[in-house]
Amino acid sequence: MSSITLSLIQAPLQWEDPAVNRAYFEEKIKALSGKTQVVILPEMFSTGFSMKPETLAEDMEGPSVSWMKEMAAASKVILTGSLMIRDGEDFYNRLIWMLPNGQYGTYDKRHRFAYAGEDEHYTAGSKRFIASVNGWRINLQVCYDLRFPVWARQQYTDEGFEYDVLIYVANWPERRNRAWKTLLQARAIENQCYVIGVNRIGEDGNGIYHSGDSSVVDPMGEVLYTKAHEEDVFTITLDKAHLEAVREKLPFWKDADSFEILL
Repeated sequence: MSSITLSLIQAPLQWEDPAVNRAYFEEKIKALSGKTQVVILPEMFSTGFSMKPETLAEDMEGPSVSWMKEMAAASKVILTGSLMIRDGEDFYNRLIWMLPNGQYGTYDKRHRFAYAGEDEHYTAGSKRFIASVNGWRINLQVCYDLRFPVWARQQYTDEGFEYDVLIYVANWPERRNRAWKTLLQARAIENQCYVIGVNRIGEDGNGIYHSGDSSVVDPMGEVLYTKAHEEDVFTITLDKAHLEAVREKLPFWKDADSFEILL
């Protein structure tokens, strides 16, 4: 498929209140029905970036995953965002990639934000997840993963590029928003792909302010969209022809180092 349409929802999350957050996003998602293929929500969209999974985490049959299944089916969209999930004895910051038919894929955040104690409450993921949508390959990652370029690095094979779009869902504080904006552009340039970052806005329960700065960056590092301090729903159609033209005209990938990630 030559294009893909995605919608970013930059939202003022209500602290540790899943029912209120689900209701907020439900209204936004319903308004997008028939207008988009993929809807992207922030990291921990039902609670904010909370370190209380022992009391707030749900399992994969819980209300928030069930809600995602209902919303994806009703609006005929792919719905993605992360939740705090209990899986056996462990807790994960888990991104869900929910299809309209109820099937889903998952990605567990690899890099836990130790500065805020995330490593003390959540188990790290060990596998990347690259989804496929009508010929587009989408690499799905979460917030702090952005600081670790090897985890996102394209691995080139005889079949070509590993992915076309790199998505980060986040609760990234305003006080470090320069890093957020700079690294989104860097990941796009070095991997010759589109990069999408979806962040929250507003103050969380710890008094930390988030400015959003949700963005879409093209494979040359050009910022196609960014928004700060305001809630916003933004829909964009990405062009495969532009992506392929950049890769063909500037075949830097041919000089890339081969490597293996050891966990």
